Amino acid sequence: MMNLAKASEQNERFSLFDTKWIIRQADASMKENLISITSARAAKSEGGLNDYYSNGDYWWPNPDTADGLPYVRLDGESNPDNFDSHRLLLRSMRTHVANLAAGYSVTGNEAYAEKAVTFLQEFFLDEATKMNPHLLYAQAIPGICSGRGIGIIDTLHLIDVPVAIEALKASSPMTAEMYQGLQRWFADYLTWMSTHENGIEEMNAPNNHGVCWFVQAAAFAWFTNNEEMLRFCRQRYKESLLPDQMAPDGSFPRELARTKPYGYAIFVLDNMVTLCHILSTPEHNLWNFELPDGRGIRKGLSYLFPYLQDKSTWPYPPDVEHFEGWPAKVSSLLFSGLALDSKAYMELWNSLDSDPSDMEVRRNIAIRQPLLWV
Repeated sequence: MMNLAKASEQNERFSLFDTKWIIRQADASMKENLISITSARAAKSEGGLNDYYSNGDYWWPNPDTADGLPYVRLDGESNPDNFDSHRLLLRSMRTHVANLAAGYSVTGNEAYAEKAVTFLQEFFLDEATKMNPHLLYAQAIPGICSGRGIGIIDTLHLIDVPVAIEALKASSPMTAEMYQGLQRWFADYLTWMSTHENGIEEMNAPNNHGVCWFVQAAAFAWFTNNEEMLRFCRQRYKESLLPDQMAPDGSFPRELARTKPYGYAIFVLDNMVTLCHILSTPEHNLWNFELPDGRGIRKGLSYLFPYLQDKSTWPYPPDVEHFEGWPAKVSSLLFSGLALDSKAYMELWNSLDSDPSDMEVRRNIAIRQPLLWV
């Protein structure tokens, strides 16, 4: 039986969340069909049926050529005709697994766990339907390349899956064999993204893409007990991500220079906070880490928070797309509120929408069920 101290701790944790909303989400996910990327064939992919494929968002047919090749880039303007079925399938799988794991956490209902496990089996383990653990063909550009390192950001949503698996570990359907198989998949993917030239290119990206590579590497390393990678992520946070990307005032100039500066500013800070949340330990507290000039995650939060409270004060042009959908309920406010004991961050987090209707905004919120993370 659960001891009283543990029960009290769990009740305190659950009190942060709308458990009725969590159960509604889990009930909805119980009704959904299983998902695999093999259900959508990418006609332009150079890979096989089990290989993930996507196109770069901002690339359009060339108006100056008869066949539209090579595609040309329009920053911030998403091409609705590009192939994104695998991305949507991956996100849907992540959402249902997270919903069901959260539902299992708050109710103990094994039916939620059983359905979550079938989603995981279908997407990661069954030979006929599994996604191969690489992104060789992500964010391909017709007429230019079959895939790019920049495409690794497409799997950012997978960071929810390891924490969901851990939440399901105590359930009957999550057998030791299945747990180990899932660990192998994520270990294989982490090896690919840290050794293949596409992964190394993305790791060294000097903007939000580099940040998101490290968020994924940290989450997958945590799940697979890869202490060497965790140490590497902490080192690069201190020696590269902060000094190379954050300005003295706490902003991220490369994101502010984009055509969607508000959304990108929220996105990059949200992921920097997630890094602090994953990587911080009593011995390595990134919440308190600062460069000699004072730059650190606290400075980043202090810069952006006023504009999250009151978007009308935003000093830059509005985003060319999806400006109306922000701000939304990003987990960084919760993590920061808890870690830094900030009532203001917690209050704003509680006031924001858990279910934004704008699909681009939803896409840029990496964590669907933060209960699994605290």
